[in-house]
Amino acid sequence: MITWMQRHKKWLIITIWISTIAFVGAGFVGWGQYSYGDKAGAVAKVGDVEISMGEMQKEYSNLYAQYAQVFKGDFDKEKAKQFGLQKQAINQLIQQALLINLARSYSLEVSDKELVAELTKQKYFFNKDGVFDKEIYKQVLSQNRLSTKEYENSLRKTILIQKLFKLLPVDVSKNEKNIVNTLVNIADKISYDVLDIKVQTSDELLKPYWEQHKDQFLTDVSYTVVFIKQDKLTNTYDDAKIAKYYKENKTHFKAEDGKILPLEKAKDKVVDELNAKATKDKALRTYIAFKKDKLDKNIKVEEVTISKSNNKFNDETLDKISKLAVTSPYAKPILVDGVYYTFKLIKINQATPKTYADAKDEVKPLYVREAKENAINKLIAQPIKKVNGTVTPFITSKDADKLKLLTKDEAEEFLQKLFITNKKIAYLPLSNGKVVKYAILEQKLLTNDNTSEQTELITQIKSGMFNSGLMKTLQNKYHTEIFIQGL
Repeated sequence: MITWMQRHKKWLIITIWISTIAFVGAGFVGWGQYSYGDKAGAVAKVGDVEISMGEMQKEYSNLYAQYAQVFKGDFDKEKAKQFGLQKQAINQLIQQALLINLARSYSLEVSDKELVAELTKQKYFFNKDGVFDKEIYKQVLSQNRLSTKEYENSLRKTILIQKLFKLLPVDVSKNEKNIVNTLVNIADKISYDVLDIKVQTSDELLKPYWEQHKDQFLTDVSYTVVFIKQDKLTNTYDDAKIAKYYKENKTHFKAEDGKILPLEKAKDKVVDELNAKATKDKALRTYIAFKKDKLDKNIKVEEVTISKSNNKFNDETLDKISKLAVTSPYAKPILVDGVYYTFKLIKINQATPKTYADAKDEVKPLYVREAKENAINKLIAQPIKKVNGTVTPFITSKDADKLKLLTKDEAEEFLQKLFITNKKIAYLPLSNGKVVKYAILEQKLLTNDNTSEQTELITQIKSGMFNSGLMKTLQNKYHTEIFIQGL
């Protein structure tokens, strides 16, 4: 999966000057609390443009949703940290702010008419007849924790950046088209064979590898804690108390269309909320008694040891417990599946090297990868006299479907490498561990006209070079300050 993402990372990283507001429909994911400098209302300032915490949270959530889609749901906050999503989010917003500064220097603006025209094209807000619906617009934004003002400000920025880039077109010359068209029409007829390198994984081979690297295979840090539970209360409330709470908090009780429910339809929800509040209050009172060593003798205190690999609660609970110390051992009540848990840290159990039996499942893939790399390096160092493999027709860099011994992804990777190598006969290793042994039998130049396709390719290449240079220039022109800590 990592290899796939490296090959396709251009689809994972939002190019902010052609992006739309993709947060809608993606859901919202936060990352916790950070400390701030003297600008609590902004996380950064670029030139005259401030970047708010709300914008950063939304950009982070948008990126999180994209990665989660690529990983097919197997993506969490720990992986988000590994991929540096917070840093990606702030960097994208900084690039956007740089462009907005430039657009303003050109006196570019987005009129209300332009905003409405773009807004009414967005299918998020269409009704069953395929027409923009103002009520659906408000409802969708409400469900995504966005106000109309926030969304329209974001959309204005996107339109402004699009207008800016229309002033900076990238042209493609006829010679450039012809050169690239010639390159993609070079065709090879090859003989090839696919070698799948096999590695033995007996204990006799794995155990010495584990001995050499045992410090890499450690148990999780674990935490021995005692805890008390507070189950959800189911109290009875009179009509006056229910009516009073409803009146003070009626915006909490809405129907699917976003309209506030009348009291008679919201009554069950009001009672649930009152019970949730009462449960939390009791959990907090019990927590205080626990800290003061004045806990009621009828309250059961249980002990458990938890770690990343053995966690009967959830990630949030483990995260909070990991921040406790023996000198400050109590954690405020944490809600897990409707039950409040209050913890007291007893002992931190540091990581220790795993036994071979416990580490074997981790050792095996690392050993296989290293052994394969060594075998492949040894193989490709050997001279090849002849390849008695499958003979292809004349193929170009776009003919992956003609390499029947390889999957589409494998064939595309092989062809990319084949058409930049200067070797007529050689081994080409693929990222999945397979090796293609090939020999070029013949070459010729085809006469296919790919100029329209090549125009797009050249435009992308030149745009990338131009955009990279532009960003460096803007970074020097507009001062950037980042106020958020921890990035």
